Amino acid sequence: MKYCRFLLDGQPHYGAVEDRAGQPWIVDLTSAPEEDLSFRLIHHRASSFSFSFEPMPLSAVDLLPPVTPSKIICVGRNYRDHAKELGNEVPTEPLLFFKPPSSLLAPGGVVRMPEASARVDFEGELALVVGRRTTKLAHDPNNKIAWRSLVRGYTIANDVTARDLQKKEAQWTRAKGFDTFCPVGPIVSDEVDPEAGLTVETRVNGDLRQHGSTIDFIFSIPALLSYITAAITLEPGDLILTGTPAGVGPLAPGDRVEVSIPGLGVLVNTFQPDPN
Repeated sequence: MKYCRFLLDGQPHYGAVEDRAGQPWIVDLTSAPEEDLSFRLIHHRASSFSFSFEPMPLSAVDLLPPVTPSKIICVGRNYRDHAKELGNEVPTEPLLFFKPPSSLLAPGGVVRMPEASARVDFEGELALVVGRRTTKLAHDPNNKIAWRSLVRGYTIANDVTARDLQKKEAQWTRAKGFDTFCPVGPIVSDEVDPEAGLTVETRVNGDLRQHGSTIDFIFSIPALLSYITAAITLEPGDLILTGTPAGVGPLAPGDRVEVSIPGLGVLVNTFQPDPN
């Protein structure tokens, strides 16, 4: 299963995505996930559409973030090299923080660099989308079915960070939570396997800055799900950012950032000063 969320005739829709000649295509409309209540209100019956849809390449549509989460939970320092590059100790248990849903940004959108920060960094990451309500998940390393059934799929995220604010404030909420600071997309897919090793790469203006593999996570996805749900109930559509590899760095106005993961495509965004 692969799907995206996009605008068509000014209205949001969900589309089933398939590869055609090596390129992602939207091949049909599909129903909305249960958590997207606004879609259901607009369309009344999410499984019924009143017009004929012609397949089109993903690149031909205006994409939206493919998720509408009630919360975005992020994992800090989940790669040893990234922890060390910022002068931090490698954590002995997962380090969690939130981004607000208001920070979501579509693929192709412009990240607004706030006047309050003199250093805005990129952080390319794998993100997972929760598929059903989950609380107090027991972590059994020998039982993969238990946690896999909770994951709807995976997508790409950029954990944009005001690094100077992060360093001076004990809480990371402001540094991580500005509007537009969570680009996500372009698709959600359950056809990839992070435990087999997914390559996460970030390029800035075409230059490779990050290259890591999910096989190097300090804390595996099942361990993260167990740790998170011991304290926080996850709801369908919730987004979990799993950490960034080494190579993060500052951006300048006009920079173009591309985060790529095989099977999930490329998340592209540009950065500009906030005009407000």
